[in-house]
Amino acid sequence: MKQASSRVTATPIATPAVGAPPRPQLTRLPLADPRLAIFLHMSSAQRTDALTAMLEGVAGHEFRREVVHWIVQLLSVERLVPQTYAEWRPVVCEAMLYFGSHLSTPRFVPKLIEQLELAPDTLPEIRLLRLIAKVPALQKLGQVIARNRHLHPSVRRVLTQLENGISDVTIDEIRKIIVQELGPKLERYAVEIEGRIFSEASVSAVVRLTWYNPERRQREDGVFKVLKPYIGEYFDEEMDLLARLAKHLGLKHEEYGFAEHVLSDTFNDVRRLLQHEVRFRREQLHLGEASHLYSSCAAIRIPMVIRPLCTSTITALTFERGEKITKAAGRVPKWRRPQIAGQLIEAVIAIPLLAPGRKAIVHADPHAGNLLFRNQTGTLTLLDWALTAHIDEKQRRQLAMLFLMILLRDQEGVCTAIEVLSREGKKRSASQSRIIREQVRQFFGEQSWLRLPQAVDVMDLLERIAWQGVRLPSNLIMLRKAVFTLDGILHELAGPNAGMELVIARRLLYQWLKSPTKMGWPLSVRDWFAVYWSALFYGGRVALGIRQQLSAYA
Repeated sequence: MKQASSRVTATPIATPAVGAPPRPQLTRLPLADPRLAIFLHMSSAQRTDALTAMLEGVAGHEFRREVVHWIVQLLSVERLVPQTYAEWRPVVCEAMLYFGSHLSTPRFVPKLIEQLELAPDTLPEIRLLRLIAKVPALQKLGQVIARNRHLHPSVRRVLTQLENGISDVTIDEIRKIIVQELGPKLERYAVEIEGRIFSEASVSAVVRLTWYNPERRQREDGVFKVLKPYIGEYFDEEMDLLARLAKHLGLKHEEYGFAEHVLSDTFNDVRRLLQHEVRFRREQLHLGEASHLYSSCAAIRIPMVIRPLCTSTITALTFERGEKITKAAGRVPKWRRPQIAGQLIEAVIAIPLLAPGRKAIVHADPHAGNLLFRNQTGTLTLLDWALTAHIDEKQRRQLAMLFLMILLRDQEGVCTAIEVLSREGKKRSASQSRIIREQVRQFFGEQSWLRLPQAVDVMDLLERIAWQGVRLPSNLIMLRKAVFTLDGILHELAGPNAGMELVIARRLLYQWLKSPTKMGWPLSVRDWFAVYWSALFYGGRVALGIRQQLSAYA
């Protein structure tokens, strides 16, 4: 096939024989290609066999490359990736091409057939949703970006289906796994499993249960979170693909205008984080840590682990009532929604960042499907603790300084905090210090003096610095991910004024009043002196900034 003929063209449809089952309408094919015209006269099984033979034949590599290019063209990267992230469009396109070109043939063939059978005017976001079905790594990425407020509205609507709308396993498949894994324990604890799937995520399915709790001598409600049967095989392939993709993109960093290691580090970080999704024992430990962290917060609930019914592929939990937070907020008056937004900020960001102790656990996957809210009681439940970040005391201290120095418009203080947070620490090079200072200068140059910078702006600054080659700890990557995910939900709940800064300050004041001996945590006396000294010059910085801004408009 030549580039000049790479547009989608109409192809006439053969009329099926009388009495034959209806066939999917192949109204358009990628090119008027005789190799694909054979589909018009084949059954579904025959199409699968024929395509498999073509892809594994002598010219299979070239054929796959052509059809993958066609699919990526239909997906329309310009529509899927918003203008705000335009510099990432070539990278996203390259990643799509690489993933499609290297996915195993048995998994690729059904997806290609499905794309061919879709109507020619199918929206790119619908095509994307069908394409990533049973591809858990890509489904998880879709969940992460679903609430990004910069996305096209129709793209957001489709991707939010990944929060609770996945459906690719049956109750019989899940029940079989439960019986195989737990065996006699089901009878010992008088477990009764509901006859339908309660919900599905990218790597697991949830079914409701009741069981006899011998400690309390009563029956209780619970849920089984079960690893889907195909995940082991599929996920291993996808993790290997992401590792190879990271290396592939890393070799092309100059072509895309990124610093060395940025692309490879980014995709390797994504791969490592996604691997946590299938480590159920790890999540069970995280649930215990989270329960301890929020034990004094009556309005925040964490599911309790039912340990006798857990395995490495099954997590049994208490059943928690509520509905997706965005849906629950839609049922209350508008004046109450900012309160819900504030409660969410406190739960996901303020409490863990300001918790005393050497390390604090942060929920790093706060998409709306993992956040349940009960309007009747005002309780918020945080589900799914597979993806987390542990932020140590030093990092929380520097993050607090970073937020305060940005609010005070202190460029020198911001640079100092970021340099300490960077992986290289005292070993950072002069070039990296220059990168930090230049990015901080540009950041403040873009900020209006009539608006206070928000937490998402701080995370955006860290991300821009990371793109320029300054490495930051992986747990800060998780924190950035959590803040960006949360930002989209907060805008849905309370609009653009749902800032995190006042909630964090309120939590800090609450902790001071509750425990005067912890006054100033997590900052030291020296830190507070630096903040006080910076605040003395705040008025001068604001006046100078406003004058410069007015002169620029003149």
